[in-house]
Amino acid sequence: MMKCMLLSAGLGNRLRPLTFQVPKPLVTLAGKPLIVHHLERLAAAGYEDIVINLSYLGEMIKQTLKDGHDYGVHIEYSFEGERPLGTAGGIVHALPLLGNGPFVVVNSDIWCDHHLSFPALTHDLAHVVLVDNPAHNPEGDFEYESGRACNSGEKRLTFSGIGIYVPKLFQSLTATKLDLASVLRTAIDQGRVSAEYYAGNWFDIGTAERLMQAEDHISKIK
Repeated sequence: MMKCMLLSAGLGNRLRPLTFQVPKPLVTLAGKPLIVHHLERLAAAGYEDIVINLSYLGEMIKQTLKDGHDYGVHIEYSFEGERPLGTAGGIVHALPLLGNGPFVVVNSDIWCDHHLSFPALTHDLAHVVLVDNPAHNPEGDFEYESGRACNSGEKRLTFSGIGIYVPKLFQSLTATKLDLASVLRTAIDQGRVSAEYYAGNWFDIGTAERLMQAEDHISKIK
C-alpha cells in the first residue's frame, strides 16, 4: 500500500481563537481531533505508513498521536520549523520519508467520506479529487473535463485537498514556501494531471462556522 501524507503544518489563523492553544489538526470535531478522523479512515482503507508535517504547535500533534499505533498506522513526522513551508513546500521537504513510488496527500483541515482509493499513475504526475464549489470558493480551482484537470474550460470545480502524486512532480523544486495549486497548474499545462469528480460529503474546516456545519452533518449520520 502507498504511503500517505497528512498536511498539518498550517497556522490555522481563520480558526482563532480555537487555534491559539492547539494546532488546527487537533481541533475537536464530533468528539475527536480532526486529524484522528483521517487516521481512522486511512487505516480502514488499508494505509499503514503515514507522514505528517509539523510546524505551528507541531509537538502537540506528535505528543497526541505518537507513533500511530493506537490508530492502526505507523506515523513519521516531517518538521518544518516555526514557519510552515506551504502545501507544496511541505511535500518537497518530506520527500525523503515518502519513498520512490506514488503517494497520497490529504489536507488535515478537511472532512470527507471519499473512499481513498485511486487509479494507478502511469503517464500522469498526479490525480486529484474535485468537488462542487462551496460558498466560500464559488469560482472553483480547476476545470474538469473527461477525467482530466484543466486550466481552462466550462466546468470549474474545487480541489478537495485529496490527491495522489509521483515524486517527479516535486523533484525539481526546493523546500521553500510554495503552494500545491501552482505546482499542479504547471503539470496540468503539460497534460499530466488526471482528475475525478466526487459528489459525496466534503467540508473545508477553515472557519468556526464551517466546523459547526461539519459537526452538524456528522451528528445527523451517526
